[in-house]
Amino acid sequence: MNAPRTRVQRRPLHGVLLLDKPYGMSSNDALQKAKWLLRAEKAGHTGTLDPLATGVLPLCFGAATKFSQLHLDADKTYEAIVVLGVQTSTGDLEGEVIAEKSVSISPNQLQDVLAQFTGPIDQIPPMYSALKKDGKALYDYARAGIEVAREARQVTIRKLALEEIAPENAQRRLKIMVTCSKGTYIRTLGEDIAIALGTCGHLSALRRIQTGPFEEAECISIQDLEALPEAEREMKLLTVDALLDGHTPVTLPPDDAGRFLSGVRRRGTWPDNLHVAVYGDSPRALLGTAHVKAGELIPGRLLSPLEIQSILEKTSA
Repeated sequence: MNAPRTRVQRRPLHGVLLLDKPYGMSSNDALQKAKWLLRAEKAGHTGTLDPLATGVLPLCFGAATKFSQLHLDADKTYEAIVVLGVQTSTGDLEGEVIAEKSVSISPNQLQDVLAQFTGPIDQIPPMYSALKKDGKALYDYARAGIEVAREARQVTIRKLALEEIAPENAQRRLKIMVTCSKGTYIRTLGEDIAIALGTCGHLSALRRIQTGPFEEAECISIQDLEALPEAEREMKLLTVDALLDGHTPVTLPPDDAGRFLSGVRRRGTWPDNLHVAVYGDSPRALLGTAHVKAGELIPGRLLSPLEIQSILEKTSA
C-alpha cells in the first residue's frame, strides 16, 4: 500500500529567481520545479528557452508576475555552436540529418558574413517553433510532416561575433556570440550563416548568457537551489522591482499613494516619461508602474494592498 503523498503548503512569495536552466528540461518544467522548491503560490517566467538550450531564465513569483511581460521584450545574448556541413530537420541536434555539404571557408568570408548579419535582418521562423498557425503550433505541423508557409519577420542583431573553433568528429564548427532583439531564432541564424558561407549547418549547443540586465553569473542551478536549506532558498529571490530596470522612480506621499493604488491619476511636475516605477513613502514600498503625460502620473500595472503588505512583512522580518 502506497503511503499518502504529503501536500505542499504553498505560501505567498514575491520576487525574481535567476535560474540557470539545465539542458534537456523545458522552461515550464524548470518553473514548476522551482515553484515546488520554494513552495510558492504563484509563478511565471519571462519567455521560454528551448529544452536543448541552457542559461539565464528569470522566474517570477507573486507580484513579480505582473511585470514579466517587460522582459519578453528585452534584448538577449546567446552563445551557440554551429556544426558546419550537416543540416537537420529541426536546425539542432534533435532532428534527423536531411542534407550534407562540403565546407570551405576563409577568415575573409567570416568578416563578410558578420556585416551581412549585423543590424536589422529578415528571418523566416523555423517549422519547429511554438508560433501558431490557425491556432496550432508550427511544431505540431512539422511533426506531422506538413510544411506551412511562414512570412519573414524583421529582427535586429545588435552584436555578432564568429569564430571557428576546433573540429569535433571531423566536423568543422563555428562559435557564435550574438546579442539580439526579441523574436530572434538562433537556430535559424546559425542555419542562415552556414548558407551564407556556402554550406549548411545546425546548432549543437545553445546557451543564453544574458537577458535584459540579468547575467549568467547571477544565476543558480536547480541542483544548487535544491541543496539549500529551505529558509535559504527564499534568500535567492531578487526584489520585484529588479524587473523594472530602466524605469524612473517616483515616490508618492501616503495620501497620493493610496489614491494611485486605487487607479487614480496624480498630478505633479514630472516630465513626460513612458517608464516609471512608483513607490509609496513611509514605509517605502513598490506600488506599481506608470507613465507620465502632461504632468499626470497615469497608473499601469499595480500591486494589490495584500501583495504590498506581504512584501513589507517579509522585508521587516
